[in-house]
Amino acid sequence: MRTLKAIFDFYLDASVHVAIAVISMAGVTFHLLGSSSDINLMGFIFFSVIVCYNFIKYGVEAYKYLIVSNAYHKIIQLFSFVSFAFAIYFLLKLDKAIWMATLVLGALSALYAVPLLPSAKNLRNLAGLKIYIVAFVWAGFSVLLPVLDAKIALDWDFAVTFIQRMLLVLVLILPFEIRDLQWDDKSLRTFPQVFGIKNTTRLGIGLILIFFLMTFLKDEIHQNEITLRLILSIALILVLVSKKRMQSKYFVMFWVEAIPIFWFCLFWWTENYF
Repeated sequence: MRTLKAIFDFYLDASVHVAIAVISMAGVTFHLLGSSSDINLMGFIFFSVIVCYNFIKYGVEAYKYLIVSNAYHKIIQLFSFVSFAFAIYFLLKLDKAIWMATLVLGALSALYAVPLLPSAKNLRNLAGLKIYIVAFVWAGFSVLLPVLDAKIALDWDFAVTFIQRMLLVLVLILPFEIRDLQWDDKSLRTFPQVFGIKNTTRLGIGLILIFFLMTFLKDEIHQNEITLRLILSIALILVLVSKKRMQSKYFVMFWVEAIPIFWFCLFWWTENYF
């Protein structure tokens, strides 16, 4: 039992779970496009998310994460370096359009943690900007890159889907901000810091409603998309109203981040059995 817990903790601590969540959202995009998933793109997204998140988690946000030992930290570092090598391997198999998009998204991710000048602030420390940068980068990896890979025009439906994905990520981040209220510097001006927990929950529910209703703005709606977005929206609302559970490490790091995986499984299940 102790070994299983250690493996599970590493799965969470090394950002494998969040990487699966991001490729799940990319998988949903491929389903919406009616296109087969590109294993090279999915591999690149998976390993690059691990590298990016571990860099941020154990760099600029290390104060939030308790590392049980220096040896454990070294193992995560080694895992991150190996993941970086795999990310480059898969990136080299992709089109140059994806390289350019990745360069922009990567620059935003880097500026989130590293300032341009020694005396300057990074994007994370610019009041209120942190959550929007994360949402944009997630949407870029899970919507823009699959669309570029499928060589589909960046049309109206793409714009709607991109904004919806940003809204989804914003909502998914709120439980983390509520959990981290006791640790985050007040200069970050997170939603719970500015509006309080109750109003942040109300804001999240409002964003979920917008996320769902925007589906009707699309020119082409995927089969079962409305139903599956409704199920997803209900799941998100249930998470937001579970305030007490947000203080649990496993509730936020596992169950909240598992929502995109659940969403992808719904798409896969309906397309294969209905």
